[in-house]
Amino acid sequence: MSKKVVFLDVVHEVLEQRLAKAGFQCIDATQISDKEAKILVQQAEGIVVRSRFPLDSELLSSAEKLEFIARSGAGMENIDLTFCEKKNIKLFNAPEGNRNAVAEHALGMLLALFNNLLKGDREIRSGVWDREGNRGIELDGKTIGIIGFGNNGQAFARKLSGFDVNVLVYDKYKTGFSLGQVEESSMERIFEEADVVSFHIPQNEETMYWADASFFNRFTKPFFLINLSRGKIVRIADLLEAIDSGKVAGACLDVLEFEKSSFENMFEGDQLPESFRRLMDSEKVILSPHVGGWTKESYFLLSDVLADKILHEISPL
Repeated sequence: MSKKVVFLDVVHEVLEQRLAKAGFQCIDATQISDKEAKILVQQAEGIVVRSRFPLDSELLSSAEKLEFIARSGAGMENIDLTFCEKKNIKLFNAPEGNRNAVAEHALGMLLALFNNLLKGDREIRSGVWDREGNRGIELDGKTIGIIGFGNNGQAFARKLSGFDVNVLVYDKYKTGFSLGQVEESSMERIFEEADVVSFHIPQNEETMYWADASFFNRFTKPFFLINLSRGKIVRIADLLEAIDSGKVAGACLDVLEFEKSSFENMFEGDQLPESFRRLMDSEKVILSPHVGGWTKESYFLLSDVLADKILHEISPL
């Protein structure tokens, strides 16, 4: 009998097509209630998920047949990794699928901030023609600090290769990767030299609120911050204080600490925090709705990469 794969979230159809063609029984649970979906999971050998709800030990312990979880994306913070390791549940993610999208988005946000593109656009539409007030700065000659040199960090470094910049990279778990304009670095050197800092790290106990007041205060000169990793890497209240004090010259944020696990219900329910309202009023900050890795191309690639990985390691029977 073929193995059941429950799709909890909507992903590109190529994943279901390729798994079904190989002999898996694919079950669409994207339009049913969470309660009904959790019942289906109990009989599944595989789960495909984005971020609909946490796959914690309580839920996973009821899925006695479960062999694998496929996460459409890079981050695995909504999955109990310890439980999966204990139960030999294989985990698949697809950072290769959206790394280019993330890198292009990071570069686009940075250039837009440097050149006041959003501010200038709003002003012209309001009848204001202010050339001096929108004088930009150039990326060439700057030192870019990249924190985390996995798929996304490496892709961002490649995008920067066409600019005359210095790229310093810190990765706690990697060494020996200096090549060309990319130079392996300590955090101390990034604190001293960086004009721009870009986060490309996962969210875990080590990285939660890493960018707090003490982090910002360690820089020797004003710098620009980019965060396309996870929202809870950066404490927004401390970032705003750093902007007000001049420690941070500006920020590009595709993710925010206020996001709920679904990433889609942020404006529902509870009143928005005051720090978020202040953030929205700042002209030194560019925001986007967690779409850095969410292009038309990456939507296909995320599922195609997952199909490759699943079919390489999991038998449909």
